Amino acid sequence: MPNDFTPGTFTWIGGIEDTCVYPPEGFGMRSLDEYDLTEHTLHWKADLHAVRDLGGTSIRYGVNWPLVHTAPTEFDWAVLDERLVYATAELGLTVIADLVHYGTPTWLAGSFADPGYPDAVAQFAGEFAARYRGVVDHITPLNEPLTTASFCGLRGVWPPALTGWRGWTTVVLGIVSGMSRTISAVRAANPDAVIVHVEAATLYQTVARELEDHASELSSLGMLPTDLLLGRVDSAHEMYDWLIGNGATPLQLDALRWDVPDIDLLGVNYYPDLSPRTLTHRDGVVSQVATNLGESGLATSLTRFAERYGLPLLITETSIEGDDVVRSDWLDASVHCVQQLRAEGMDLRGYTWWPIMDFVDWSYASDGRNVEEFVVDDEIVSAREDASAGAARKTPFLRRMGLIRLEELEDGSLERRLTPAAIRFQELARDVALLAPDA
Repeated sequence: MPNDFTPGTFTWIGGIEDTCVYPPEGFGMRSLDEYDLTEHTLHWKADLHAVRDLGGTSIRYGVNWPLVHTAPTEFDWAVLDERLVYATAELGLTVIADLVHYGTPTWLAGSFADPGYPDAVAQFAGEFAARYRGVVDHITPLNEPLTTASFCGLRGVWPPALTGWRGWTTVVLGIVSGMSRTISAVRAANPDAVIVHVEAATLYQTVARELEDHASELSSLGMLPTDLLLGRVDSAHEMYDWLIGNGATPLQLDALRWDVPDIDLLGVNYYPDLSPRTLTHRDGVVSQVATNLGESGLATSLTRFAERYGLPLLITETSIEGDDVVRSDWLDASVHCVQQLRAEGMDLRGYTWWPIMDFVDWSYASDGRNVEEFVVDDEIVSAREDASAGAARKTPFLRRMGLIRLEELEDGSLERRLTPAAIRFQELARDVALLAPDA
């Protein structure tokens, strides 16, 4: 049976990519529902089985808030009722429910910037926690505040499509308030709930002296949503004046310090080839270039969160894009890093390979244009744009990051194939001595 991430334990976790963004009518993108795009909607039983069969005893699983919360006071639980009971009762998996993964219901006009957002998400969270109490007790209020703020508030890719640092600040304040109220609602409905806060790792460097201050500022911003959630941002905080300068009010910031929630586990998402960035000048603008820092970047990221917050940690996302050898090598390297950190005393209780399957790049919903913060090779962008203009084949968009490879067949369906990394994950997960408390 799965454990509850108690001290001294270690859990192998699978994650199924669950980005769920449904834009309002007339918005400049199509819906982005990874469950549909990867055909998890059709093969959900097999996919859940795959997590267990590969040795996972827990799964991070999205609950598609935009589809479940159909109107301000109406919910459609049918899909979740079937899947969550199957995952837990039939397969014995511990589910970490991912309540919000980048999207909100379309009836919430302003999305994360809507004045009604905190109450709406808290209502959903409370209803979810009450309905599935004893079935799903591990809950993530919102996946990656930083990524949400970048796509929704800084760069205008997803609703509410705000831009600039004032837009970023607006979205961050909204989602942090929403997370705080979500945690209160969950604990009221289920006193046994375990709150798993999940944030993206951020590592910035530069060789250009004139960009050093900018790199330092971005690093500080990387911890800001969690600082806000935990009531750490007062007038002495290094980013307080920055927030005020970008539209926050003292009243808003003070309110986040009045009723500070407790979180039980801190999840860190780190991709060795995507999370670290080098700032450089490109075509006359400052650009972020993804820079592979491997194990050292993982150790630095985990240590940074551990030292700043003193909370037990999970790796809630990691993988690497590449061929079978690249993925297998990163699995071994990252697990070796985990062994070392635990041996040195870090309270690190779980490891998630995310995604368990390849997924469809988010640019699929935006006609192939690059929607990431970082530079993407021109040839890759061109191939995706060409595919979008043609028969909309998924192959140019498939991100080769999963333990299970997705292959597009002639009829457009996706076939699931195990990679050598999947077999290696299974071996590691079944080695009970590998990450024992005294490892």
